[in-house]
Amino acid sequence: MNNKPKPDDRSNNVERLQDMVQNTIGNMERAEETMMNANSEQRQEIEEKNARRRESIAGMREEIKDEAAARENGQIEG
Repeated sequence: MNNKPKPDDRSNNVERLQDMVQNTIGNMERAEETMMNANSEQRQEIEEKNARRRESIAGMREEIKDEAAARENGQIEG
C-alpha cells in the first residue's frame, strides 16, 4: 500500500479564501437579519459570533495577501 501524502496544492488558495470571505460575510448578514427577531440574549450571542467572524475575515484577508504575493513571486503556480 502506498501511503504518500498528497502534494500541497496551493494554486487555488487565493480564490478559495476569497470564497470563504464571501460566505462568512453572507453568514454575518443573515445573522444580523435574525437579530431583529431575537431576544437580548440571542442578540448578544449573534453579536459575539459576528465579532469572531470579523476577526476570521481579517485573518483570511491577510492570508489572501500572502498567497497572492507568493503567486506573484513565482513560489506558487496558479
